Amino acid sequence: MRLDQRLIAGMIEPGTRVLDIGSGDGTLIDHLFRTRGCDARGIEIDMKEVTRSVAHGLPVIHGDADHDLAHYPNECFDYVVLQRTLQAVERPREVLRQMLRIGRHAIVSFPNFGHWELRLRLLASGRMPNTAVWNTPWYATPNIHPCTIRDFIALCDEENYVVEEWMAVDEEGERAPWRRSIRLANLFGEQALFLLSRRPSGSMTKTS
Repeated sequence: MRLDQRLIAGMIEPGTRVLDIGSGDGTLIDHLFRTRGCDARGIEIDMKEVTRSVAHGLPVIHGDADHDLAHYPNECFDYVVLQRTLQAVERPREVLRQMLRIGRHAIVSFPNFGHWELRLRLLASGRMPNTAVWNTPWYATPNIHPCTIRDFIALCDEENYVVEEWMAVDEEGERAPWRRSIRLANLFGEQALFLLSRRPSGSMTKTS
């Protein structure tokens, strides 16, 4: 399992209902079912990955976040997961709204475009940076909405979501030591994970 998948699994309570959007080969679904007793299922846009998942007995259907979440009833899942896909969807704000409509909690992981190495490469070369995380040329990338950790925090504030937990991590498997500083996490974290929920009606407290 990838680092972000292991951390996502740790955020999910055993025995809960989980929808994994962009489930890939079903690794996270399989792990949640086997080790945490979850009723986990997935949506995947790549038909090859869907076929592969189904061949392994995993409940994965063909679909995508931008168009298919609207068909699910309210609060039919405990957790809705979007792993490394936010930057590739057409309407990230609407996808998050749908996630928190059909699930009590949303878990989102994404690569952080505010990382210092990306800033430095863009400043030095004047061209879109290419790294181990952002490794596709600008003209071929599926990442149409790259964002930073601070961008995501701002969106959560605008939408009045509760950030129950967040962390910034690097690709080597280490959690960031700047856990309490969004600014430092935005500079040094290569990827971010957020556990979100809807704020009760009438509460307008902003995320710190």
